[in-house]
Amino acid sequence: MTYRTITCFALISLLITGCTPQAKGPTDKEQWTARQIPAPKEPPAPPPVRAERLDPALQAAARKELETALASSDPLIRANAIEALQNGEGARAKGHYLSGLKSNDPPVRFASAMAIGQLRITEAADHLRRMINDSDPLVGIGVRYALHRLGETQYTKDLQQTARDPSRDLRGATAVVLGMLGEPTAARILRPMLRDPEDGVRIQAAEALWRLGQEDGLKSLVAASASGYVDLQCVALLGLAAPRDRRVLGHVRAGLTADFPEAQLVAARAAGQLGSDMGYAVAADLVKSADPRQRMLAAMALGAIGRSDAQTMLGGLLREKDAPVVRLAAAQAILQLQGAPTAAGNERLLSYPD
Repeated sequence: MTYRTITCFALISLLITGCTPQAKGPTDKEQWTARQIPAPKEPPAPPPVRAERLDPALQAAARKELETALASSDPLIRANAIEALQNGEGARAKGHYLSGLKSNDPPVRFASAMAIGQLRITEAADHLRRMINDSDPLVGIGVRYALHRLGETQYTKDLQQTARDPSRDLRGATAVVLGMLGEPTAARILRPMLRDPEDGVRIQAAEALWRLGQEDGLKSLVAASASGYVDLQCVALLGLAAPRDRRVLGHVRAGLTADFPEAQLVAARAAGQLGSDMGYAVAADLVKSADPRQRMLAAMALGAIGRSDAQTMLGGLLREKDAPVVRLAAAQAILQLQGAPTAAGNERLLSYPD
């Protein structure tokens, strides 16, 4: 897959390295509701929390790793680094996002525009206006998202056209952006996309509708999370968690005992995004996996969970020599951790954006 199916850092790591081969499963025409669902298995219980003070040296090493990734010759690594900075450092790294808008590589421009929109970095407005007709149409979608978030909504109407574009990548990215913008009127554009011929576009439209509070989006995601295809399970589980609505924890919990480790790890990450550490034991176990993709996903899960007692595990992943994407995921995760309270009271040793 290419960067064109990125839904921000929620999926970029999966798409760079790919999920495991798809399992055989029912066709799209089969009714999931007709399947006989076995009694749910119980995931391993998380160990008790050991609140630790954040290690300043480890935090510094994580930031250094992201700086190194920003200098990579691989534009996808650089795009990942932008999104990792967004999730780990927030607006403090705005200089990198502003520089990224000037990159020659579309993935970097796209990631930078999305970060700027998410964080509402107003200094970028003039440059974004000049990018409205960017040579890469996916970058144009990211630019429209950013400008809308900065209060310039006159360009957003163009998303009605990209929602019907022949390119599945543009349709999928449009669905993602419409959901992230949170405008209820977008439901009329998104709902027909639930019938898109492409699985990925349908799930992205369902996630967007669920972000807008639409129950048909939720139902589609729940169905896809029970899919026989691991990649669809992964996307659906993250989509369920996207609005941070804890009512879906039961569905996410079921993913912790899925047949594929990748789906288990994504479920652990989704649970973390919902404020639960129920997937901590799953992630801690798969940190030791021989598969670098699984170690990467384990790092992302531990970062979303945010327990400071994951520092030793993440530090080990940060030191891996031959797996840059694992190091990048570990760096983001380290910057997402929540440390033990300081002697002053409830303040954290270091604070990071949500």
